[in-house]
Amino acid sequence: MSHHWFDDPIPAPDETTRAAASERQAQLTKPPGSLGRLEALGVALASMQRTQQPRIEQVWITVFAADHGVVVEGVSAFPQAVTAEMVRNFARGGAAISVLAREWGARLDVVNVGTAQPLEELPGVLDARVGPGTANFVH
Repeated sequence: MSHHWFDDPIPAPDETTRAAASERQAQLTKPPGSLGRLEALGVALASMQRTQQPRIEQVWITVFAADHGVVVEGVSAFPQAVTAEMVRNFARGGAAISVLAREWGARLDVVNVGTAQPLEELPGVLDARVGPGTANFVH
């Protein structure tokens, strides 16, 4: 039996690097906290990668699309038909996340886990529908 990297235990984040990365964040030319959760994410990545300037070399974005039955209660901004159109827009590359993925050189996968209406086969969209959306959970 061969040894694989995924058999190795994941090292714990390095707290010394975490502290140094937090200090580095505080020294950057920006108002403290102005980047919101990105600052905390950067510090967390630094501690995991054990460097104050972490790198992300392979970005993979997955969008899960589905409808919910509570739409009949009038609580959704858009009808269920919009979900199918959004999935098509993801596949065409016209959605905001599609544009960002292209700009970042990121892989974008779209998984249809339950649109109310069946969709035609679309490039880059995995059809993994469990059912046609969900039932209305209010009743």
